[in-house]
Amino acid sequence: MAIAKSERLMNLALCLLGTRRPLSKRELRGSIEAYLEASGDDAFNRMFERDKDDLRELGLVIETVENLDGETGYLARRDSNRLPPITLDAEEAAALGLAAKVWQQARLAGAASGALQKLRAAGMPEAGDSYDGQPSALEPRIPVHEAAFEPLMLACRDRRPVVFDYRKANAVRPETRQVEPWTLECWRGHWYLAGWDRDRGAERVFRLSRITGKVRSRAGAFTAPVPDVVTVRETVESWAGETATRSARIRLRAGCGYPLRARAQAVTEGGDGWDELEIPYGHGLDAWLVEFGPDVVVLEPADLRADVVERLRAVAKG
Repeated sequence: MAIAKSERLMNLALCLLGTRRPLSKRELRGSIEAYLEASGDDAFNRMFERDKDDLRELGLVIETVENLDGETGYLARRDSNRLPPITLDAEEAAALGLAAKVWQQARLAGAASGALQKLRAAGMPEAGDSYDGQPSALEPRIPVHEAAFEPLMLACRDRRPVVFDYRKANAVRPETRQVEPWTLECWRGHWYLAGWDRDRGAERVFRLSRITGKVRSRAGAFTAPVPDVVTVRETVESWAGETATRSARIRLRAGCGYPLRARAQAVTEGGDGWDELEIPYGHGLDAWLVEFGPDVVVLEPADLRADVVERLRAVAKG
C-alpha cells in the first residue's frame, strides 16, 4: 500500500530537522520508507523535489549545502524554523477549545487534541468546559459518517484530482465523476463537496452520502482555477437547495411530508385528503420533491413541475 503523502512529508521534515549535518539525497532515500519504495532513481528524484517544494511552501526553511566532496546536502535548522512565543488570552483559548470540540467525532480529533496539549504546555490558559465561570451552553459536534470524507478532505488540502462513483437523486445506478475538489461544507447535517466536474466542464456540488465505493486519487494538476472560498460556500448553499429565489405551490397528501410542511410559507387544508402548500423554491427542490414520490404533486411553476416529472420518469426507466 502506498504511503500517504502527508506521512512522507512528515518523515522528510523530521529527518531534516533532526540532523546536525546536511543529509544527501542518497542518505534521505535510505532513511524514508516511501523513498525506498520508489521505482527507480527518476521516480525518487521527482518525488523528493516535489516534497521539498511542498515543505518550503508550508513554511519550512530548508538549506542546501555543498560538502567538501561536492555532494549536495539538505537540512532544516531548528533555530530557523522555531515559532515565536504564542500568547493567548482566556477568550482566544476558549475559542480554540470550542473549535477542537467540533471535531471530536471526526478523524481530526487526535490532531486537534494534540495541538491543544502542546499549546497548554507552552502556557496557554486553560479554557476548561466553562466560560466566564458559566457552564458552556454550546457543545458543537460535526458528525462525519461518510467514508468519503477523509480522502476528499485530504484531496482538497493537497489540490489533488479525484474520481468516485456518484448516484444522483433521480438515478438508480451511480456514474463515475472526475472532480477537482475545492472544499467541503456541512449544511443542515449533511456534507457536500464543491469542485470542478471535468466531464461536464462546470462547477458542481456533490452530497457525500451519495458517493458510493472508494474515492480514488489521480495524478496531475488542476485544470480549472479555484474560486474564492466565500464564492464556494455560497455555491454549496445554493446547490443544497437552501437559497430560495421564488415560491412554488404543491399538493401534499394529508399526514405526509412533514419536512415540507416545516418549510411551508402557507398551508391550506383540503377536504379531499390533500393539502396545498406554498414553499420556497430554490436550486435542488426538484430532487427533494422526488424523494416524496406519489405523496407530492407540483402545481406551479411549470418548469419545476417539468423537472420533477422528468426525474420520476428517469427513475421509472431504471
